[in-house]
Amino acid sequence: MKSRSQDQSLSDSRELDRSYDLLTGNPPSKPIKKTIKQRFLRLLPCYHSGSRSSDNQRSIADEGELSTVRYRPEGLDRLVQQTKFNKTELQVLYRGFKNECPSGVVDEETFKSIYAQFFPQGDSSMYAHFLFEAFDTNSSGSVSFEDLVLSLSIILRGSITDKLSWVFNLYDLNKDGCITREEMTDIMDSIYSMMGKNTFPSMKDSAPKEHVDSFFQKMDKNKDGVVTIEEFLETCQKDGNILQSMHMFDNVI
Repeated sequence: MKSRSQDQSLSDSRELDRSYDLLTGNPPSKPIKKTIKQRFLRLLPCYHSGSRSSDNQRSIADEGELSTVRYRPEGLDRLVQQTKFNKTELQVLYRGFKNECPSGVVDEETFKSIYAQFFPQGDSSMYAHFLFEAFDTNSSGSVSFEDLVLSLSIILRGSITDKLSWVFNLYDLNKDGCITREEMTDIMDSIYSMMGKNTFPSMKDSAPKEHVDSFFQKMDKNKDGVVTIEEFLETCQKDGNILQSMHMFDNVI
């Protein structure tokens, strides 16, 4: 008969898998032979399948474990204050991050190579660049454990406003507080490039522009050529489909 701690360990493991599904842009899916998280992490250059240690060696008791990597993240207590994860959840996430990437950070080229593996039919480099910048909150050129959990906390457990604001920040490429037509065109071009030409049904070459036109027709309330955070939030919060998509990951962890 399984103990409560064994059940919790299994639950934590599944939660970690789902968290990495989110990071790679994959919603919770049906069971598969090799999880998205495993495929994602095996693409990291610092991953070594033969370097697994025993379960006892891999366990994380408290913050003391954080000193075992070259890059030392903030203490768990501080991250508990900064995110909506409890200490146990942060330990599970950190264990996976540390075991698979001992350096403690992922640079942009590695991030792009990861994304390229998931979208072999197209060119994901530009979209991965935009997404990387959204995760790299302090513009350091790398994504740290703190960067990861701060964004995951918003995406998984933030309010509707928090989640929409995170998406707005992704689209606001130069971070000046508004989305221009040029920025949205770059975003849409990157998405269609990532999807590739061989989609079904096939997409017209004009599809990215049509999506940009539709976005501005709906969002740009005062027709001044830019979409502000206020316009974005107001429109999205009145759209049932958008609100439903924002709740997709509410119970992931």
